[in-house]
Amino acid sequence: MAWPNPFRRHTPNTRTCWGYTFELTDEHLTEEECYPLKHSYDVLAEECLDRLNEISPPPRSALPRNNGKYAEKEQVPRDKGAQKAPRRDLYALLRDHADTDEKLGQLWREVNTVPDWVDWDQIERGQDVFYRYGGAALTGLAYQSLLGGMGAARVVETLARTGGFSTKVARHRLFETTQHILQCTKSLESLKPGGDGFASSIRVRLLHAAVRQRIMKLAKQKPEYYSVEKWGIPINDLDSIATIGTFSATLIWLSFPRQGIFLREQEITDYIALWRYIGYIVGCPTDQFETPSKAKAVMETLLLHEIDPTETSKILANNIIKSLEDQPPGYASADFLIASARWLNGNELCDCLGLARPGIYYWALMTGQCLFFMAVCYGYRSIPYLDRRKITTLKRAFYQIIVESKYGLAGTETMFEYKYVPEFSTITEMGESTEAKLRNPGIERRNLKTLVIAVGFVGFGAWCSLKVASGLWHAVWR
Repeated sequence: MAWPNPFRRHTPNTRTCWGYTFELTDEHLTEEECYPLKHSYDVLAEECLDRLNEISPPPRSALPRNNGKYAEKEQVPRDKGAQKAPRRDLYALLRDHADTDEKLGQLWREVNTVPDWVDWDQIERGQDVFYRYGGAALTGLAYQSLLGGMGAARVVETLARTGGFSTKVARHRLFETTQHILQCTKSLESLKPGGDGFASSIRVRLLHAAVRQRIMKLAKQKPEYYSVEKWGIPINDLDSIATIGTFSATLIWLSFPRQGIFLREQEITDYIALWRYIGYIVGCPTDQFETPSKAKAVMETLLLHEIDPTETSKILANNIIKSLEDQPPGYASADFLIASARWLNGNELCDCLGLARPGIYYWALMTGQCLFFMAVCYGYRSIPYLDRRKITTLKRAFYQIIVESKYGLAGTETMFEYKYVPEFSTITEMGESTEAKLRNPGIERRNLKTLVIAVGFVGFGAWCSLKVASGLWHAVWR
């Protein structure tokens, strides 16, 4: 939780928003400086997408959207026994045609040119940071970066038009995003040109271009569908900066501290460098992540200027909770999920997102979870051998849970296909839980045990201290 600092000195530059207080500096962007970033975007990716669509036209199909109300899928007759057509891979198309098309070659050369500021040893250390604090990192990404990010009014207008955050698909969408993170952090080779994380990043870049093109096309046909003047270009440069910031800066300076985790300075520098390079691959402006102080400043800028929850924000935030409740791997109840969101984002923002108020029991469980993460993270971090062993184990475990297990992506890696296609009729609505609830104490039992053990240790320590103090008192005054 965001505890107030009674010793903080307030100045004319002090700003407080959503339970977070900071000092404005020259590195913070003003609203005037943010404005052009809302109308600039990755033009090269769109030009390349047009070329790729000419080479290999996209399939005319769509997944169920609007909680299943507007499901449409082209029925293409196929001979019995005929093999299923291979999945369309924009990364492979780009790679294979880069030598024969000027624009495709330009993008391919750009992403394969490693910037001078990239230090591979530092990138590898940044990857280790994610797994060193793995449990706390995934918790922060899910309930602050994603769910709390639904408070960004402009961004949710784009998300709502893809239908990708209805209760039917939100959980799967979350796993797909996590797969990208795991591929970008599993090894140095995976993130270098040609690796799995590198390829997924380019697929994400082209997917963003496809969504942006589609929404802009619909907005031209029907201006009331999406207001460019009010919300800016969909998935613009400021949105891209915000995305990279939520995966890096928000985790470092909001999610981790609110769970009792504080990174070392070198870890902070390394982790920001990792996400700066990922941002470079996905077409995000990288100057704002040149240093940790700049990354922190852009996080605070966006918190100040961009977080303004709307009714759409409420719908998407509640749909995330409903899609995750009582589901593996954590089997957490809705009340505990909401307590997690409130612990990480604060009551003010969560009230605006329309989240319920859980009872004190679930706050106690969150206390137990934070104590568990602190004990594990600090304990393993202090012993290099255990630290390496934990990182190696979590790399394997996270991938197994998110990608390979039947409760995750069922062993099928997403290619980040253009599945959630915006239509005039596609506006995400408030949904109900659609998957069967699986009752299992899971994570809540673990947190309760941790809390009981912690209280026991504190009680035993207090009793010992009292006995020692009592003995000294009698020894002195007898």
